[in-house]
Amino acid sequence: MTSSDLARALKRADLVHDRHALTCAITRIGADIDRALAGEPAVFLTVMQGALVFAGQLATAITAPLIFDYVHATRYRGHTRGGELDWIKRPTVPLTGASVIIVDDILDEGHTLKAIRDGCLEQGAARVLIAVLCVKRHGRSVPDLHADFIGVDVPDRYVFGYGMDYHEQGRQLAAIYAVDA
Repeated sequence: MTSSDLARALKRADLVHDRHALTCAITRIGADIDRALAGEPAVFLTVMQGALVFAGQLATAITAPLIFDYVHATRYRGHTRGGELDWIKRPTVPLTGASVIIVDDILDEGHTLKAIRDGCLEQGAARVLIAVLCVKRHGRSVPDLHADFIGVDVPDRYVFGYGMDYHEQGRQLAAIYAVDA
């Protein structure tokens, strides 16, 4: 994929949420997390690579004490459809007795988030909260999984920008776009 491929994708893409809408959503999520934590420290667990942009901005919107770590698990590997889960890095901060906030870019079907949440609970986390920048509303979601904090809804199409990629390109875009896969 080249930058010209991304430019062609942007020409056929629809703008879903601009920077202002996303900044407002992130500010709201930060306030909601502060209310939920009520000053309690939490492990702030960023799901790489997609959540990097969102997590960096969200962390500055939270006043509760945070301990930072990250996980890297993916089902996409540059493709527009998910496959088998591939663990690249698991949390290294001790989670026993901790409140954990998993921060991810999107809740689509939820397979990756469920595996990460379940892994945190297996490591002894007292509670696990999930914050996502966006969620797709459809009937294909993993049962018994929900996000506690949601920024925006996105259409049931392939979305990219604001951390999410289009064939490993476009994560740095300051808005969310949608294309047909």
